[in-house]
Amino acid sequence: MRSAEQWFEEYGESHQNPLNKAIHWIAVPVIYATVVGLLWSIPQPAFMASIHWLNWAVVALVPTLLFYLLMSFPLALGMAAASVVCLWGWGGYARLGHSVWLASLVLFVIMWVLQFIGHHVEGKKPSFFKDLQFLLIGPAWVIGFVYRKLNIKY
Repeated sequence: MRSAEQWFEEYGESHQNPLNKAIHWIAVPVIYATVVGLLWSIPQPAFMASIHWLNWAVVALVPTLLFYLLMSFPLALGMAAASVVCLWGWGGYARLGHSVWLASLVLFVIMWVLQFIGHHVEGKKPSFFKDLQFLLIGPAWVIGFVYRKLNIKY
């Protein structure tokens, strides 16, 4: 397993252009949240529905957070906090009677279009074309940047 710094260094190679970086600062966290929302929206079997907090998003977040934990405990804490915010937000959105899957889908498509525009401007392909694990690195990269600004070691 590569270290967080190794992942971030390689990810950063295709994220040098200021416009591309700005797009990623918005799009990456929103895409992470929309994936949680799309997973949240998958119908649950009866045994899961009887546990009010258990859904497919929670199930998928377990191995995701384990990946981050293997990379860095502080980053895993940040990603766990971000994940809880996503779950809480989608729960509130659903309680208001709104369609989580529709909002997630629309935002997901818009954010990916923006990301590809950013990479077009950058002139480099997205990192995940080289290694699908980079789909998980993007959100941690944003958290890592915040940590560096706050002098939090990871």
